[in-house]
Amino acid sequence: MPKWEGSAAVCINDEGKLLMVLQGTPEEEKKWSIPSGGREKGETFEECCIREVWEETGYEVEVIKPLHVKNGNYSGYEVKVQYFLVRIAGGSAIIQDPDELIHEIGWKSMDELSELTLAFPEDEEMLRGMLSIR
Repeated sequence: MPKWEGSAAVCINDEGKLLMVLQGTPEEEKKWSIPSGGREKGETFEECCIREVWEETGYEVEVIKPLHVKNGNYSGYEVKVQYFLVRIAGGSAIIQDPDELIHEIGWKSMDELSELTLAFPEDEEMLRGMLSIR
């Protein structure tokens, strides 16, 4: 089975809201997720996380600490995603995704999280846990 590895960023602002992006191809329903994506050749998981946040949101981030590793099999791939807690270090909200899959950038509260259609619903419990300790 082919492998796919990537990173995801959990970024919570001073108001306790989570940085999220609305993503999807033109043919599918758009869904919300935290900034994330695949690791490029020679890239560390941390470097992947920083790059993906910048591409998808325009924000420059610093990695604070690793949070969680998700392993599984999805669409015929063995998948490993490293989640990191990050903080904004600069930049401003602008979509510059080279894959053109990002349609909106938003800061979402814990209450809003339950109303969103999530790209990765299995992440909701972990994200709620992160928002509740803020």
